[in-house]
Amino acid sequence: MKVLAVDTSSIVATCAILDEDRLISEYILNNKRTHSQKIMPIIKEILESSELKPEDIDVFVVSIGPGSFTGLRIGVATIKSLAHALGKNVIGIPTLDALAFNLPYSEGIIVPMMDARRDRVFAGIYKWENGSLCVIQKPDVVELDELMNILKERDESIIVNGDGTLVYRKKIIEALGDRVFFAPKSANMARASSVAELALSRAKEGKFENFFDLVPDYLRKSQAQREYEEKIKCCGEKNE
Repeated sequence: MKVLAVDTSSIVATCAILDEDRLISEYILNNKRTHSQKIMPIIKEILESSELKPEDIDVFVVSIGPGSFTGLRIGVATIKSLAHALGKNVIGIPTLDALAFNLPYSEGIIVPMMDARRDRVFAGIYKWENGSLCVIQKPDVVELDELMNILKERDESIIVNGDGTLVYRKKIIEALGDRVFFAPKSANMARASSVAELALSRAKEGKFENFFDLVPDYLRKSQAQREYEEKIKCCGEKNE
């Protein structure tokens, strides 16, 4: 079974092809956020370099969020289009699950964080148990101070990764001190290989997504939607 996965949830554009025995190829571009221009050429290049055709892929996979609204829409639309055109199965993997999976068999708890701005992060809490990555606290958008208070109450060592740890590194150290460990650079960004491996486990169990139901999971409203709702609210108050 061959799996092709993409992640465009952040500034990173990444694609990987995995089968049941090995990681065949992986492409990571951590530069400008131009996913609409680059993701299809990346997919084309990785297939050609792997000497594979699109129809050789059994399952198409995408990171569904949280993350960049535009990036997530591009990734999901791309994978759905490929799967639909080829009549293949699709699977969506939460971005924070994949970030946690970047740190296999870590001791203590893993806390991936993505910057949600205004001293907030998208975060979840994970732990490896008996060789499986378990979700201790589901991904959500949370105030950084609230997350630090939650982590202070836990006894385990803590390893963090994701771009949120770069933005709020000083505050994290001030709150958690020497209990916290920061992931190496290679584990600090989205990797399509992690997305693919999580999806492969689901595919083996026949846990595929309904094509029409596969949508991004933003975990919060877009800025445009929030501004629109605030405008409607203000207009309503003025008319009262």
